[in-house]
Amino acid sequence: MGKCGLTTSKTVLVFLNMIFWAAAGILCYVGAYVFITYDDYDHFFEDVYTFIPAVTIIGVGALLFIIGLIGCCATVRESCCGLTTFVVILLLVFMTEVAVVVLGYVYRAKVEDEVNSSIKKVFDQYNGVNSNAQSRAIDYVQRQLQCCGIHNYSDWQYTHWYEESKNNSVPISCCKYSVGSCTGSLTHPGDLYQEGCEALVVKKLREIMMYVIWTALTFAAIQILGMLCACVVLCRRVRDPPYQPLFTDGTYA
Repeated sequence: MGKCGLTTSKTVLVFLNMIFWAAAGILCYVGAYVFITYDDYDHFFEDVYTFIPAVTIIGVGALLFIIGLIGCCATVRESCCGLTTFVVILLLVFMTEVAVVVLGYVYRAKVEDEVNSSIKKVFDQYNGVNSNAQSRAIDYVQRQLQCCGIHNYSDWQYTHWYEESKNNSVPISCCKYSVGSCTGSLTHPGDLYQEGCEALVVKKLREIMMYVIWTALTFAAIQILGMLCACVVLCRRVRDPPYQPLFTDGTYA
């Protein structure tokens, strides 16, 4: 019965190590996606620490690949040293992922305040020139999220760009894709996106942070199973060391 449990634990552990390799790629992809996406919206929040969960999860992904390699070798050879190293590193990664989840929830709650405090400043710095970083960011967000202005398109009337242009229009990026003849004129409000960008930017950033949280939670659960299986193999190895035949003089082979 004990032999069957040991074999099962080893089989599950080897399978989990293969999952860790796949998880390493997935975590790196998710982290990179979050990092790149946040970079597109970085003008709308000032707290650089918001990137910490994304950077951490990329590091965890890289470490998981090494863990999978150590785990497979240690499981096949039933190495006490290897399995102990595997469990300790896995425990550290698990704690890191718990920290990622906590940080994810903390920064997810802070997103709205960050966006609220900076979005008006970004809109005031808009000048319609592509070389201007704020202008590129706003045009990108308005096209990508299909929004216009902070709360709605009428917010553009209170910006420096509107006062200087004096053409009673909003940026072309406010125009609906389906309206090819749109010039951004406020005399044709039906051609413009009706929803403001502030709420949509907050929603987008919160969704991204939830990807990090759920990814970290999922693989943390898998790591718990990995640690349990490794402990079973390790305990069995310590309790029942491999048989060593004796020579005729009483020494071990």
